[in-house]
Amino acid sequence: MNSPDDRARSAQKAPFAQSCKISLTLNGVQREIRTAPWTTLLDLLREDLQLTGTKKGCDHGQCGACTVLVDGKRVNACLTLAAMKDGCEITTVEGLAQGEALHPVQQAFIDQDAFQCGYCTPGQICSAVGLIGEGRAQSDDDIRELMSGNLCRCGCYPNIVAAVRQALPTDGKGGQP
Repeated sequence: MNSPDDRARSAQKAPFAQSCKISLTLNGVQREIRTAPWTTLLDLLREDLQLTGTKKGCDHGQCGACTVLVDGKRVNACLTLAAMKDGCEITTVEGLAQGEALHPVQQAFIDQDAFQCGYCTPGQICSAVGLIGEGRAQSDDDIRELMSGNLCRCGCYPNIVAAVRQALPTDGKGGQP
């Protein structure tokens, strides 16, 4: 029989039956997490793990507000299935500071007043950290081009460039500042 009550019971069991277990190193802490295979990394972080620093902007990979670092590389979390990142190291804006000491990019954003409303700032900061790690930015034009996946509607783009420039290693090489 497939009565409405049977279907309701089946629907309640379905999320558990269709979930998968993944292992992530999240902001430096090893985590075992059960999630539905269709859950985006963004929804896992925000909805399931309450790490709300990562913002949901366009939900289409166009604004960059959801940018996080996966194994040190910039990724739009809204376009990434969490299950595909099993075994990866995920860093959100919450994981950049070392205790009370801000990450150099976070400090540079404060020093350069590189945020207006602040909504896009976590994604901008994660993207800047990834950009610096890539070691490809040598000029303001490079910074603008490499940060172009992160949109800011507030008109503070010159301040963001100044912040990234401030945080770039002085030896001109990439790596974690």
